[in-house]
Amino acid sequence: MEAKQITIDDSFWNYYRDLVKNVMIPYQWGVLNDEIEITASETTSYYAKEKSHALRNLRIVAGQERGHFHGQWFQDSDVYKWLEAAAYVLGYATDASLTSKVNQVVDLIGQAQQADGYLDTYFQLVEPDRKLKHIAKSHELYCMGHYIEAGCAVYQVLGNTKALKIAIKMADFIDAHFGPEPEKLHGYPGHPEIELALMKLADITKESRYLNLAKYMIDTRGTQPNFFSQQLKSTAIKEEAYWGGSEPDLGYFQADVPVREIKMAEGHAVRMVYLLTGMAHVARKTHDQSLIAACERLYQDIVNRQMYVTGGVGATANGEAFTFDYDLPNDTAYAETCAACGMVFFTKQMLENHAESRYADIMERELFNSTLSGMALDGQHFFYVNPLEVDPVACKLDPNKHHVLPTRPKWLACACCPPNLARLLSSLDQYIYTVNEKTLYVNQFIGSQITLDNGVKLTQSGNYPWSGEITFNIEANEATVVNIGIRIPDWCHGDYKLTNDGELLPFVMENGYAMLKMTVKQSMEWQLSITIRPQQVRANPLVRADIDKVAIQNGPLIYCLEQTDNCEHLPWLTLASTAQFTRTMDDTDFSIPIARLSTTGQQRSTVKNGHAKPINLDFIPYFAWGNREVGEMLVWMDQQA
Repeated sequence: MEAKQITIDDSFWNYYRDLVKNVMIPYQWGVLNDEIEITASETTSYYAKEKSHALRNLRIVAGQERGHFHGQWFQDSDVYKWLEAAAYVLGYATDASLTSKVNQVVDLIGQAQQADGYLDTYFQLVEPDRKLKHIAKSHELYCMGHYIEAGCAVYQVLGNTKALKIAIKMADFIDAHFGPEPEKLHGYPGHPEIELALMKLADITKESRYLNLAKYMIDTRGTQPNFFSQQLKSTAIKEEAYWGGSEPDLGYFQADVPVREIKMAEGHAVRMVYLLTGMAHVARKTHDQSLIAACERLYQDIVNRQMYVTGGVGATANGEAFTFDYDLPNDTAYAETCAACGMVFFTKQMLENHAESRYADIMERELFNSTLSGMALDGQHFFYVNPLEVDPVACKLDPNKHHVLPTRPKWLACACCPPNLARLLSSLDQYIYTVNEKTLYVNQFIGSQITLDNGVKLTQSGNYPWSGEITFNIEANEATVVNIGIRIPDWCHGDYKLTNDGELLPFVMENGYAMLKMTVKQSMEWQLSITIRPQQVRANPLVRADIDKVAIQNGPLIYCLEQTDNCEHLPWLTLASTAQFTRTMDDTDFSIPIARLSTTGQQRSTVKNGHAKPINLDFIPYFAWGNREVGEMLVWMDQQA
């Protein structure tokens, strides 16, 4: 079986999909064109820039304007991710103006691309003699990988063959310069991205060269003689603007050992999860069991030992990196938004390899928590860093917390996260279902309809995540045998039922899915009822930052306290293990309805004569924090003795 079409109609996710179309895409278009005024004080990350200049860089290279390169040396990727997001939007919302912009950008990119397929505006404008001379730091392959992804999306949605031809030409350039042949570079990118992009291109074109190239780069990574070390001695130059001149930390680049020998998640978090996404895809297409085993080992390490309860990964600002197992500080957490997006990409590939609900559980955690927290509910302010505890005073005065912000800025000088969020949310339909030869798996409870190539249609509807009542309707033009697997979330602890007209449906549990086999005749309907109730969750006791602390989870959502709803000095608050919560829907304080959770706790500052004064506690979903007054925020709180 194969999916022919997937459409989304979901009360929760429609808000975000509309926000991407109506706000994020136009807003980011304005930023990329330098049409929106943003002062340096309103940007963050790396060196503050008031202008993006990203599209102008392309126009200068294309000969449409005169001027100089401006921005980060990987600035091109901002345009490519916007382009990919815009293409996905056009897959669910007709917009003639946006279609025109997409086609214009494709034409511009085609004009900027060199005859041999190379495209990188920094090197074309600033250092034309330094192309492919310092791959560890240059981001050339990273930028071209993002265009290849965008080109594939534009082709798939709009049928724009020029977009695909540019991607093919780019991939052919890389294939001509990298590989095992003596005259080629025996290397791989400093920032993984091209590997997963080549796999998308291979899937579309059925061209084995792209699969082989992605596999070569993965297989060669970290082998001896080390490619990065060799370039450092031969063609790298210390004065290059994108390199400080120090010896590269090969572990930071996931290049200290071959990928099959990496024991734990290491180095730059986004690089790690992008690499794993490409590895998992290559492993599936080549049936490489040793590569699949490496992906599984590193998945287990990230999820069980290096992931925040929100799904955030990457604990330190020093290198935006993983550190060591169970090192998960809350008030200095990095948890980059792009890393959360990357975890969604990775878990999708793992689900394609093995239909196991644990991957979909983590995907759900990322989608509802650590990705959505990366942007404000207005679609025009963004977090690069997603901490689990915030004190605005400490953010301002503690140099160890300079990366932590109490409110989202309008833009980021290193603006990788906003368009990454846009392309993830606009392609949400790709993450709901998995379809193989025999079975349709429901991974996410998102109101939608999937049409299979055998004529079967499945529609799911409900009010998730606020309600656990989900209705499935399945129909076929003629009697058809269908195997369906419905994920049973790990957080429900088995508290669910699956019924048809009030009668329990017979099913078999397999890898976390309720497996149903049925002959569909015209139309059938059944109901999944999952009990959603607030629960206190605890971290592994090896996580020192969370000893004797609890976090509140309600269904797939992690909750937090904000000062505006409670009081100052949030770490003074404690919660009884027997606390009972009241749930109320709030459709006034935020631009999207949310479920608030309220209970009674205690406040340390009021302790007198060994007794504490009760205090009302009001929790909101973590994704919604930072959308009102600036103040403290707290996820993990102390539990009363």
